[in-house]
Amino acid sequence: MRIGVLGSGPVGQAISLRLAELGHEVMIGTRNPKKLNEWQSDAGAKVKIGSFAEAAAHGEMIFNATNGSGSLSALTMAGEDHINGKILVDISNPLDASKGMPPSLFVSNTDSLAEQIQRAFPKVKVVKTLNTMNNQVMVRPRDLADGDHHVFLSGDDAQAKTQVAEVLRSFGWINILDLGDITTARGVEMYMALWLRLWGSINDPIYNIKIVKL
Repeated sequence: MRIGVLGSGPVGQAISLRLAELGHEVMIGTRNPKKLNEWQSDAGAKVKIGSFAEAAAHGEMIFNATNGSGSLSALTMAGEDHINGKILVDISNPLDASKGMPPSLFVSNTDSLAEQIQRAFPKVKVVKTLNTMNNQVMVRPRDLADGDHHVFLSGDDAQAKTQVAEVLRSFGWINILDLGDITTARGVEMYMALWLRLWGSINDPIYNIKIVKL
């Protein structure tokens, strides 16, 4: 599959490399392609580099791995013509570090960043997932507790969520929990407040949550 990844930070890089490793044709989109030249020569040789618009046009499926505060502008730069009708896997979080660490959320409770993206681009099939963990856990879940932990899906399009779940399984995910429509993204985005505090407490970002019930 041709996949475009928007965002060239650690998350975007990890997602791009894993997808390329699995045989997908990947292009990573960034505001500054030159900053990835060294990364591409060292690790990302199988990943093409382009602008947001080029990566979005390339992808049959698109991953949004941009900083949450810049997600809407990045998608605007990508261009509606390049993203309409496609699945957008939204990994971003609405983190606001303007008042110091740990960051707060710039949207919560009655709305979410995923919903804002869906409203801004109604012809895009937004699926929220993978935002509740470190990027190493995202792409190699079996390295932690042999994969015995959970990842979540939120979105309005059932078929889109099925396709995203297939990609997650190829990463190694076993426990994929569909939370429901796009409004359920509020819960997984607000979970980041706890995730950050847990990281500070256990001093290790390589962890995840498991749902246990009777």
